[in-house]
Amino acid sequence: MAGNGRIEAVLGPTNTGKTHYAIERMLAYRTGIIGLPLRLLAREVYDKIKAIRGPSVVALVTGEERIVPDRAQYWVCTVEAMPEGMGADFVAIDEIQLCGDPERGHVFTDRLLRARGHHETLFLGADTMRSAIAAQVPGVVFQHRERMSELTYVGAKKLSRMPPRSAIVGFSVESVYAIAELLRRQKGGAAVVMGALSPRTRNAQVDLYQNGEVDYLVATDAIGMGLNLDIRHVAFSSLSKFDGRRMRPLQPNELAQIAGRAGRHTENGTFGVTGEARPLDEDMAQAIVENRFVPVRKLHWRNARLDFGTADRLIRSLEEQTQDEWLTRARDSDDLLALKSLSGVPAIRDRLNGGPDVKLLWDVCRIPDFRGISHAEHAGLLESMFGYLHELRRIPDDWMARQVKRIDRTDGDIDTLSKRLAYIRTWTYVAQRKGWLDDESHWRGVTRAVEDRLSDALHASLTQRFVDRRTSVLLRRLKQKESLVAEVNDKGEVTVEGQFVGRLAGFRFVQDQSSSPDEARTLRQASLQSLAPHFHLRADRLYNAPDTELDFTEQGGLMWGDSAVGKLVAGPEVLKPRVQAFVDDEAGSEVAQKVERRLQHFIDRKIATLFEPLLAMQNDETLTGLARGFAFRMVEANGVLPRDAVANEVKALDQDARGALRKHGIRFGQFTVFLPLLLKPAPTRLRLVLWSLAQDLSEFPESPPPGLVTVPVRGDAPDGYHTMSGYRAAGERAIRIDMLERLADMLRAQDTRGGFEATADMLSITGMTLEQFASLMQGLGYAAERGERAKQRSTPTPKSAVGAGYGAQTPPDASTPDDSAEGTDESPTPPASAEQLGEAAPEASEVPTEAGSDTSADPEPEAPQAVPATSAEAAATATAEADAGDGTAAQDGDAAAQAGQAGEQPHAAAETEVFYTFRWSPPRRGGHRPQQGGGGRRGDDKARKGGGERPKGGKPKGKRGSKDDKPAAAKTFAARPPKPEKKIDPDNPFAAALMGLRDKT
Repeated sequence: MAGNGRIEAVLGPTNTGKTHYAIERMLAYRTGIIGLPLRLLAREVYDKIKAIRGPSVVALVTGEERIVPDRAQYWVCTVEAMPEGMGADFVAIDEIQLCGDPERGHVFTDRLLRARGHHETLFLGADTMRSAIAAQVPGVVFQHRERMSELTYVGAKKLSRMPPRSAIVGFSVESVYAIAELLRRQKGGAAVVMGALSPRTRNAQVDLYQNGEVDYLVATDAIGMGLNLDIRHVAFSSLSKFDGRRMRPLQPNELAQIAGRAGRHTENGTFGVTGEARPLDEDMAQAIVENRFVPVRKLHWRNARLDFGTADRLIRSLEEQTQDEWLTRARDSDDLLALKSLSGVPAIRDRLNGGPDVKLLWDVCRIPDFRGISHAEHAGLLESMFGYLHELRRIPDDWMARQVKRIDRTDGDIDTLSKRLAYIRTWTYVAQRKGWLDDESHWRGVTRAVEDRLSDALHASLTQRFVDRRTSVLLRRLKQKESLVAEVNDKGEVTVEGQFVGRLAGFRFVQDQSSSPDEARTLRQASLQSLAPHFHLRADRLYNAPDTELDFTEQGGLMWGDSAVGKLVAGPEVLKPRVQAFVDDEAGSEVAQKVERRLQHFIDRKIATLFEPLLAMQNDETLTGLARGFAFRMVEANGVLPRDAVANEVKALDQDARGALRKHGIRFGQFTVFLPLLLKPAPTRLRLVLWSLAQDLSEFPESPPPGLVTVPVRGDAPDGYHTMSGYRAAGERAIRIDMLERLADMLRAQDTRGGFEATADMLSITGMTLEQFASLMQGLGYAAERGERAKQRSTPTPKSAVGAGYGAQTPPDASTPDDSAEGTDESPTPPASAEQLGEAAPEASEVPTEAGSDTSADPEPEAPQAVPATSAEAAATATAEADAGDGTAAQDGDAAAQAGQAGEQPHAAAETEVFYTFRWSPPRRGGHRPQQGGGGRRGDDKARKGGGERPKGGKPKGKRGSKDDKPAAAKTFAARPPKPEKKIDPDNPFAAALMGLRDKT
């Protein structure tokens, strides 16, 4: 880059306007190049020139970033990335004193010796370079600049006494983080600036400081390289640094470069020490103030005329010595070490067949080790890239994509994000190399986007960890005694003066827990003070909110949308719970009372709606005597009573009393007395809550999923849970009480003494498999005998054959209410259906369509069609005759009976099937008596039909008929044996009524 133009060296301390002068001179020409020591500074200068001349003529070129418009006239670069061989009217090199740096000095020396502009060349730096520049650059013109403001040494200061607008300098990441954390606790926070940060992160952190959001900056020596910040005081936390090889003390000129950042333009600045740093010697401090330092005597140099004949010749040319007394050969840098390492790998050496191959290897070795993990790992990465470039002439997109994808994550802590930023710099560097990738522009955009995401995440993490904006803002406002303004968004998030402080959960303020204990008290004080108006507004909105916005939980909580605003507590009566509101004391008693009144109105209306039949019965003054007493029992039990718990009360009710109760929807089932409307999901859910409150349970059991006919029995449930949830436990499962009553209707038609099998209807209404049904029946007091038989194919039989098997029923007498048969085992007719009785059935919405659910569209179907008794007897006779005359039929009698209930005739098949035979299994004498007919007992609401055990006798009762009935030997499963004449059980409360009916007939 040689030229014959004017060469000038502008030298002086910091804050002399040297960089600004260079920018002005460059813009005076048509074209220009400026080389800067840091990527951060290059980006800052690029933004300034772009703002003046526009983006179409300004290029930015660094190792990891390349923005080159088609009509680029002004090139802003890092010194290492300055383009060679490009003629420009103006060339400038900033911080030229870095020629004496052991790491990068040879690059700056090369630019000093070879970089020239056609019309003007500028070297900017410290006065210590005057002699060296004069010796190496003939014809140079020197210009000295004085500092615009004074710099004063003020000695040592504690961090707690550090003045605002101070920069504290550390020389390791650990010390920077420790200082920033301490400043956050004591001063409200600090911004962090380090050389390893990306320009995007660094600029975001600097903005925190420049905008006054924080008054302190913690930085490494990166701030010494031309970054213009509003700093009034610089404090050194240490006077030594690790230079990559060893710990060494900082030289006075290095300290001056950093200290000179204090005071900008005409504003004076100060510097000193803090923490464990010892005070500066008086002479050293004075030298910094007066800018008097030892001149640079040696410039680090490396031969620029390289020999690419072979790898060994290239290495020798890089290690060439110089005879110039001002120059000293630079120590082996990372690129030369990588070249030596890779050239010794046999696989790579075999690929080096000429100058282009050697030059390609050198270009790969010049990729900086941004990661800094280990020399061997870096060399391994370079080996892979050289292999691809040599063999394929490019780096494969899929391999590049895998490398980038591993880094493209924004989770993790500050250290993790910093490492990922260092890693992505390798791939941004690769993306800038011309011809290394198929689509360079694509990968430049991808790597830049990843770096931006990581930069934003790192900035957010640094700010979250080291900046407590809200505390600093709130403290300032409280000290100034200003009124604080709080805002609450639709998610309940509370911000005070724009700072997030917590959330409003209903009428309780939940303070953000990220604050330290020292700050929590101030934060809560400021927050609640500013939230007072919001509490009143919220109370008004709740009071005017419709009931649809409110709900109760299965644990007794009261919700307003997603916010818990109160809970239910036990009241004087089961159906009259009280409300306890969740309101902060700071909200005031007026708000608390308003919330409590609204919640009480809600739960009162909810109970009135869901328990309307129960409350109507409670308030019915026409109920008197035993009927009123029984109504009181039903209210106490929330509308569901086990039949065996009120057997005596049921027996004592006469027909008028039962009729009066039935008008209110009460159904007297064989197992349970209940209000069918209260079995719906919503009343069931509320009933369990009210029952749990009355039982004073610490944890309320949840209601079963709506619509399921059977559910698993909960062994850990409190006593009475299954009844309150609308189920009855039987074995391992519990069955819904209304479905159990339908099952009981079917069981009455079976021969429970001789044994019967489950019908398809029984399995259908329970939604069970045969095995599950067997377990249920055992829980209801039946013995289940398992057997296997040949599986038969079936063909339809004429309707006339129906009834020949078991299960035939006599037609119900629709004119006779079921209470006429209550309390007796001698009812001549089967129980009436729900429709005949006019009783309400559960709604279809409660019935799911999944396994284990009641899939019937009508939960209370009509009673099954039955044949007349004479037809059943004729069918039984025909069956007996067929059995006697057909050996095959006799052998398969059980299968015939099974098929008979479905109206089908069996045919032989090779497969086997499992079946169960169910028989009533009474307990031993003295034990608890299972309820007959599926758990029923004398006095049941439905008169039993089918086998059963007499209350005081050992013989099963049969169907009542004349003396001309068939003898017992000719019986089938369709009818029980004839019952001998016997007096009605005197214990039966309806004996007199039934005897009267018999006399009339």
